[in-house]
Amino acid sequence: MTSAAISWTPDELALLAGRQSLVLIVGDDASDEVEIGMVVVDDQLYVRAYRGPQSRWYQASRKHGRGRIRIDEVVRDVTLHTDDPGPLDQIDQAFIAKYGTAAAGLVTSTAAREATIRIASAH
Repeated sequence: MTSAAISWTPDELALLAGRQSLVLIVGDDASDEVEIGMVVVDDQLYVRAYRGPQSRWYQASRKHGRGRIRIDEVVRDVTLHTDDPGPLDQIDQAFIAKYGTAAAGLVTSTAAREATIRIASAH
């Protein structure tokens, strides 16, 4: 994680931790919108493309590096960091704790780990 990362507020972290998924809108094109599970580790938000780096929306994230997330009526501008995978083992454990071993198995594969995105608030 870089020192330039903007932190999530405590209220935002509570909202993120309390939800099973968020909608990620990549760039300015709503066609690159996906509902996805997420985890918070060390006050940072992470998502993974379970299909790996070849996933369409992961590739769009690499290209644009920005977007928005939506949870219910809350929308936040974000930056998408595909070059900062974070603490992979801790992220694995967070997915397993949140979604159980069967569901988390999808996002703890080698391909999914390679497609980890740290989402930072752009506020």
